[in-house]
Amino acid sequence: MNLDLIDKELLTYLESFPELDIWTDIVKTRARGAQMRAEMTAKLPMVEGVDSVDHQIPQEGSPSVLVRVYRPEDTAEPLPALLWIHGGGYCFGAMENDDQLVRDMAKRVGSVVVSVEYRLAPEDPFPAPLNDCSTALQWLFDNADGLSVDPSRIAVGGVSAGAGLAAALSLSVRDNMTIKPMFQFLLCPMIDDRNVTPSSYSITDERVWNRNSNSIAWRYYLGQKNSGETADSESVSGYMAASRALNLKDLPPAYIAVGSVDAFVDENREYAERLQSADVEVQFEVFEGGFHAFEYTCPKAKLSVDARLTHYTALKRAFFGP
Repeated sequence: MNLDLIDKELLTYLESFPELDIWTDIVKTRARGAQMRAEMTAKLPMVEGVDSVDHQIPQEGSPSVLVRVYRPEDTAEPLPALLWIHGGGYCFGAMENDDQLVRDMAKRVGSVVVSVEYRLAPEDPFPAPLNDCSTALQWLFDNADGLSVDPSRIAVGGVSAGAGLAAALSLSVRDNMTIKPMFQFLLCPMIDDRNVTPSSYSITDERVWNRNSNSIAWRYYLGQKNSGETADSESVSGYMAASRALNLKDLPPAYIAVGSVDAFVDENREYAERLQSADVEVQFEVFEGGFHAFEYTCPKAKLSVDARLTHYTALKRAFFGP
């Protein structure tokens, strides 16, 4: 990774990041990630004015799905809602880790946000995580009245692998369900298992999400636990990796945002262009000097503040109009 391409303020944060072996002990990495997120959140101001309630959604033949419903206080009227899917390379992350950022999002956007705790690979590869998100989305639509949510203004979104799941969920819903999300909110989406774009080769720094981690994570998510296993084009569908989808027509409008120094910038640009070619409305933003998920790993940096403002303005516009 060319450090000269990184925003100077972000570079000062990056220099303090440790190089971590995240794959030798995945359970330990998950616990360490939760601790690091808690320590970072403790340094940020408390988000006031947002209520939250947890719900367990039963699934026949599978574990129930935990969701947390966030709502701005003192609002009784039906609000739009975002199904939020956390990141973590399909193998890491948790609903709890995103608690502070989701509270902030709900307050700043003025919407309900439903955060979903989905199963993780390699213990639970595809389709388990996508099924959990699908169950949560169906539950949100089915319970819109009780949650005081406007069913005509429900969006799906997330960051990194969460955005990848949101993109795949949009494809699956279009093809297999009667509900209709009205927007895709995709932040640095992880959507192409092939790992063959120029930008995917350029990020090898162990302090950020890099080429090696991306390759391992996709193998685990696709159930290919051995390094020698590969997937051909016929065996991976768009429901697994959204970039594999051949037909992108009739999908909801999308907001796609990514840093310029992110392994995913090329696959994200290509997906945005393909959506536009399929007559899907797209707002595509590239933040110059940003590495993967910079706006949440370095929340106080100016570029991060500007990026989150751009994100939430796009979501507010989708929900409430210009």
